[in-house]
Amino acid sequence: MGDRPQDRASTHHGMLQSVLGSASAAKDSLVHSYGKSFDGFAAKLSEEEAATIAEMEGVISVFPSRKLNLHTTRSWDFMGFSGGVLEPGQEGNIIVGLIDTGAWPEHPSFNDTGYGPPPPKWKGTCQTKNFTCNNKLIGARYYNSDNDYDDGDIPSPRDTIGHGTHTASTVAGNEIAGTSFLGLAEGVARGGVPNARIAVYKVCWSGGYCEDADILKAFDDAIADGVDVLSVSLGYTGISDYFEDSIAIGSFHAMRNGILTSCSAGNEGPDPVSLANYAPWILTVAASTIDRKFVANLALGDGQILTGIAVNSFDLNGTSYPLMWGGDAVNYTFGFSEASARICDEEGINLAMIPGKIVMCEGYRQDGSTILLSKGVGSIIVGEDEINPDYAFTYPLPATLISPDDAKKVMTYIRSTKYPVATIMVGETWKDAVAPKVVSFSSRGPSPITPDILKPDVTGPGVNILAGWSPLASPSSYDGDTRSVLFKLVSGTSMACPHASGTAAYVKAAHPDWSPAAIKSAIMTTAYIMDPRLESSLEFAYGSGHINPNATLDPGLVFNASETDYINLLCKQGYNTTTLRLVTGDNSSCTTTTPGRAWDLNYPSFSLYVEDGQQIMATFTRTATNVGSPNSTYTASMHMPAMISVKVEPSVLTFSSSGETQGFTVSVSGPAITQQPIMSGAITWSDGIHSVRMPLVVYNYYPGAPYVTNSQNSITVPGKRDKLKASSSKHRINGML
Repeated sequence: MGDRPQDRASTHHGMLQSVLGSASAAKDSLVHSYGKSFDGFAAKLSEEEAATIAEMEGVISVFPSRKLNLHTTRSWDFMGFSGGVLEPGQEGNIIVGLIDTGAWPEHPSFNDTGYGPPPPKWKGTCQTKNFTCNNKLIGARYYNSDNDYDDGDIPSPRDTIGHGTHTASTVAGNEIAGTSFLGLAEGVARGGVPNARIAVYKVCWSGGYCEDADILKAFDDAIADGVDVLSVSLGYTGISDYFEDSIAIGSFHAMRNGILTSCSAGNEGPDPVSLANYAPWILTVAASTIDRKFVANLALGDGQILTGIAVNSFDLNGTSYPLMWGGDAVNYTFGFSEASARICDEEGINLAMIPGKIVMCEGYRQDGSTILLSKGVGSIIVGEDEINPDYAFTYPLPATLISPDDAKKVMTYIRSTKYPVATIMVGETWKDAVAPKVVSFSSRGPSPITPDILKPDVTGPGVNILAGWSPLASPSSYDGDTRSVLFKLVSGTSMACPHASGTAAYVKAAHPDWSPAAIKSAIMTTAYIMDPRLESSLEFAYGSGHINPNATLDPGLVFNASETDYINLLCKQGYNTTTLRLVTGDNSSCTTTTPGRAWDLNYPSFSLYVEDGQQIMATFTRTATNVGSPNSTYTASMHMPAMISVKVEPSVLTFSSSGETQGFTVSVSGPAITQQPIMSGAITWSDGIHSVRMPLVVYNYYPGAPYVTNSQNSITVPGKRDKLKASSSKHRINGML
């Protein structure tokens, strides 16, 4: 082909004409001809015509330009939840409290046009230092017990990080038309309960750290203020017993006062036993994908088009730039080697070689800043796994993340070409037909402290979620990015948590007298079933399944639990009166409880851990409360692995009134097992209208592992654990990936 752009355009036109049969058809078909620095074109073709083009000599690849015009807050629509069936006044009586980084009060998501005064139950306040509340954002407090502020921190409830604005608008933000992230994902943004009120409690500051003392004070205030649901997208990394965990303690007191706390599961996955916020009275939320993903294609000068994963709002207009590998720019003068340069380490790379170039950097967690600050044009980032990641980063310059296999293609091109060039195309939105799938970073179970309780509880949308943002916060992974936006795409279990919080608020609005456990039960037993073929961790990744807001108002049956039930569980787990009171803060005692397994907590799922060499054997007791039709009969059905035998007695529950309770037992048996990973099934109660699904898992586990070690001389007593490894003394935000 000719080297001049006009020659290439003529060639492209000729190729199309040979397939389509006429010059006019070719002209109508051709959309773009890329001819300045690399050879390629875009055209409107049928599948058959594209296949013919693909067989032509010199054609390297043909792929569809897959764009999907979706709502920005696609996550709620992805779940089939277009707004619910409640009246605005019902939602308007609900107050959602967020313990987070505060909020940006002038954000359109929090505009109070059309809102009346807060509900009479609201007893909170607005700390008005550099902050103004209204009838939508009705309360705001901030906490900094160390009185330690970094540059950029504002000592007020005002959000400078963006995280709190994002979570608050995901839960209950107003419906806002015409939103996007720098032109990507344009559409309508809204929260799950857009008419609900919001109160924010700022406990996290620069760096994403949040002090225990501040968290407990925030819980204390929120309970007294009169919130209905608490959303907490932060947690420990590591393991902490309940009496050492401020979120576990605070959420226990919230539960006691009729408030459900929804928490993020953490971003330490896919390793097992990596969960945060696993207290049984918390709704623990994992993160999963939605049916859109963001791609940014890489076009090499030889015509290859490689698909990368990134939220790339920068448009290079098809112009190609010199391409290099970071490992070819070693800073020898300062004693560095290729190992440092290839990951584009700011000290290990020769910065003088970067200006005007697109640089390929190895290392999954690159933020692009080295190339940006060195006046590079763009960055190609190489993932660490053999497949591209299942979530996209946002960078401060044109960038995309490619797989190691595609990186080899880039290296082959660089080494075979005297003057290699490339361009990074502006981001596109593609449909993800596999969704929902638990994202790789989402923390996995089992619970290290109470493995008899299945955790996480549910999963929800947590990947590339677009919601409100603080204009003072960076719009990309580089903190020094000075661009300012009001909406941002973010991934994390922090983003999944407010989806569950919004769902809980929706249930609370419809059923204001339901207990936190009943609301939690409704969310769990109505969840969408996840595809087990996509996740080897099974329920340790997604719990009862993916939240399904539409079904939660009418679950048929719920499984209630009270403060007394949770105290009984703690006592059985080996708490004494002293450690129990560290959680409850009252005169509760364990003097009449014998240590044992947690099989009688009235939980909407079943978890049976078995130590190596032991037989599968347990009997669970549960009590179902009818919240459906007064006269109804539920029949149990089971789906279990062949190794596990399950007997439900009675297998038929008959109710004659709403609110009536019926008890049943679930006996589980099987052979002795050793080194057995999770096996799972489910018991489903059905009355012909409702399907009340309760997952059941069996697995080998030593309580507390891997934070404790089991030796040949150790004996495990239910509830008695070895000394745990020290964990972080501070909570961290579970988001902003």
